[in-house]
Amino acid sequence: MENLAKIVRRHPGQICPDPIDIEARTLSGLTPEEAGDIIKITDRGFICRKRDQPDRQCEDYKVRFSCPLPYCGDIVCWTNWYDRDDPSVTSDWETLEDLQSENPGEICQEPVYIQTVSTHTLSPATYTRENFFVCNAAAGLICRQKDQMPGTCRDHKIRFGCPCR
Repeated sequence: MENLAKIVRRHPGQICPDPIDIEARTLSGLTPEEAGDIIKITDRGFICRKRDQPDRQCEDYKVRFSCPLPYCGDIVCWTNWYDRDDPSVTSDWETLEDLQSENPGEICQEPVYIQTVSTHTLSPATYTRENFFVCNAAAGLICRQKDQMPGTCRDHKIRFGCPCR
């Protein structure tokens, strides 16, 4: 279940409160139909109930929303994607300060949003179940190996949402 109200609270300012449409896909990118799941989309979000499935299992889903134009207008301009660091013995460092230094004039001084994905699957970093030391628009992303139980950090790429000028 992906509850719209919870998603809006978790990602303030990134999702309109009254979307006009919702799209659900598995973490690997399949539609519910391709995955063989029977789903229900409501005005409150997305539901995949195990009892409705032939095999009594639901895939793990991600959702995205379509918002009316006034919400999605020229509010945010997204930068290119950046992947400056590969996971090392200690961590994966995709920090705003380093990226601004290495890419002068490409990233605004004070981004308002951040998007992070795993470079391997292109799934949002939050779906990796990693524990991030830092993951915000003001600082970027830092995934430290010592914070993972068990395992290591994946390689991530990042982009920033800046006020449009």
